[in-house]
Amino acid sequence: MPLLETANGSMWYADHRDPTLHRPVTLVIHGAGGTHLDWPAEIRRMPELNAIIVDLPGHGKSTGVGRSSISAYASDMLALLDALKLQKVILAGHSMGGAIAQMIALQHPERVIGLILIGTGAKLGVHPDLLSGMVNETTRTISALVSMYYGTPVNENLQRRSQQRLSEFSPITLYNDYVACNAFDLRQQINQIHVPTLIIGGSDDKMTPFKFSTYLNEQISGSRLEKIEGGGHMMMLEQPELAAEAVHKWLLEQQF
Repeated sequence: MPLLETANGSMWYADHRDPTLHRPVTLVIHGAGGTHLDWPAEIRRMPELNAIIVDLPGHGKSTGVGRSSISAYASDMLALLDALKLQKVILAGHSMGGAIAQMIALQHPERVIGLILIGTGAKLGVHPDLLSGMVNETTRTISALVSMYYGTPVNENLQRRSQQRLSEFSPITLYNDYVACNAFDLRQQINQIHVPTLIIGGSDDKMTPFKFSTYLNEQISGSRLEKIEGGGHMMMLEQPELAAEAVHKWLLEQQF
């Protein structure tokens, strides 16, 4: 799995493409404080997804520093697509990754043929205590963050893993990610997206409540909304089979 040099610096990605399938490539983008490991194998390795899974700059195995705006991350993803010589793709994003996907779809519609939006919204506000605590009281704030990640019943193994991963991040990277989310608001433009879109939300998501997914579904014409009952913000790790089933079914129905 390579580090690729792009116009915006080097980025790591996992390449799960199968050229024999002749399907569009899906660029899969994780959320704030995340890495490619936030996506379960059931999704990462799904043949029909034909996926490239990226670690955003400053995250996971990618070098550089994290950004403080969604537009900057969108620029990074376009640079990655250019370096891979991919003109048009499906974009799949979770949380902040979904915000990045929406922004690209609006600003560069010629590059996007479909969207998969999981646990995200057209606006992603962040509580001021979370922002201030990320640098000043990092350990306590990470614990508070992880407590909001999962639905019911809570999977303690997943919770411990998230705590460990977040503690390995630079507090500044985490802070900047949430600054980027807090400033994100596409509510006035989101109805201008006109590509096939799958929206997946968790009924117990404490960070991006299901009403965020409902709003996206109402604003994006022709989109499909799937609810994962009991799913929290990290629904694709909690219930990977259900999340993968929704993605798989939608992909097979599209005429890409």
